[in-house]
Amino acid sequence: MTAQPGPARRRELHLNAFLKPPGEFLAAWRHPNAAADAGVNIRHVIELARTAERARFDAVFFADLVGVPFADQEVLSRVSVVNDSFEPTTLIAALATATSRIGLIATASTTYNEPYHLARTFASLDHISGGRAGWNLVTSLSDAEARNFGLDRHVDHELRYERAAEFFAVVTGLWDSFDDDAFHHDQMSGIYFDETKLHRLDHRGKHFAVTGPLNIARPPQGRPVIVQAGSSDRGRALAASVADVVFTQHADLAGAQAFYADLKATARAAGRDPDHVVVLPGLSTIVGRTLDEAEDRFDRLTSLLDPRVALADLAYWLGGVDLAAHPLDGPLPDLPPSNQSQSAQRAIVERARAGGLTIRQLAQQRARDVRTVVGTPETIADHIQEWFEGRGADGFNVIFPYLPDTLDDFATLVIPELRRRGLFRTEYTGRTLRDNLGLPRPPSRWALP
Repeated sequence: MTAQPGPARRRELHLNAFLKPPGEFLAAWRHPNAAADAGVNIRHVIELARTAERARFDAVFFADLVGVPFADQEVLSRVSVVNDSFEPTTLIAALATATSRIGLIATASTTYNEPYHLARTFASLDHISGGRAGWNLVTSLSDAEARNFGLDRHVDHELRYERAAEFFAVVTGLWDSFDDDAFHHDQMSGIYFDETKLHRLDHRGKHFAVTGPLNIARPPQGRPVIVQAGSSDRGRALAASVADVVFTQHADLAGAQAFYADLKATARAAGRDPDHVVVLPGLSTIVGRTLDEAEDRFDRLTSLLDPRVALADLAYWLGGVDLAAHPLDGPLPDLPPSNQSQSAQRAIVERARAGGLTIRQLAQQRARDVRTVVGTPETIADHIQEWFEGRGADGFNVIFPYLPDTLDDFATLVIPELRRRGLFRTEYTGRTLRDNLGLPRPPSRWALP
């Protein structure tokens, strides 16, 4: 008798909480309900993580820069998050002791770190958290970061992605230094570990020479969850080949569906199971019990943004172009390719050209992020359901414009609506971040077939 195929695995909606205390909006710290010092207020950040855990988010995520993005000191003095925030791997170590089930994802650059350091750091975090660590693998963004590491300008886009691919290979090789069952801890015999289950890496490549082995046991997850957010051609190729989770951003469902289908196909072509690549577009929300209430909250928030900060932020994401050299009420000039985020520059330029926007109008419109949905819990849930069921997303990287209010609103208003529709979990079903995300534990490269 021919075996019949089993039922298809039910897709599960995944939600990641992007925590950038006091909020993603550049003027969030000025909101009367925000903690202005939230970036370095550990008790406040712990409460944010616990709120996300009570709501059963898959993970919390912390972005990072290793430099200050704005050159103008007066503009810089009006912004909180780039000036006064915890280093994220340090932060998630603290959060690991204050939470028990939620995943903990930290950003770390492959351009301005060394593989052995990061392999050891994230292996340690995975052990400390009981298998809840994730690494957001980035190549960094700006010349301001480069100048903190002995360089005059940021490493070329192609070269830093080439380095990132080799960096990943080294780090994952180091995580396999010990077999899963290498450690005996046998006090009677005096054998701490089985020497036959320790492996040197002996990597020699274009960018790195690393002997190994790593001096810590294999991580509980085999390897921490790998997150990647590159949407350029090179970034997308890296994500499809190595990432467990891909952060992306799209203004409309059609664009999200095209990206989703392309990334899944590229992952399959690379020999991966596309169901093991979780695509999470960014979604920023302002929620009210009525639309008028939500719009009023949004208007009050955006009124806090200094126009100079908005213009500096626009210039930064366009690749550091000097917008002051062009008329504010004129069109966006032709720009050279960015050596920062090419996908961010491309999205902004396309928005300006499509809407015939002046530089001033574009800076003003940037206050209303294309990822932001302002509305009722039902409106937000409709958006999530449409994109999830329409294969534009496996879930969302939920961004909070100001904290704690927009996180509290999402947890108490939107999450119950998603559950009412049968879209989101009521309890965690596993112990690790890989469990939360429905991802398998990767075997060691040294494991017998």
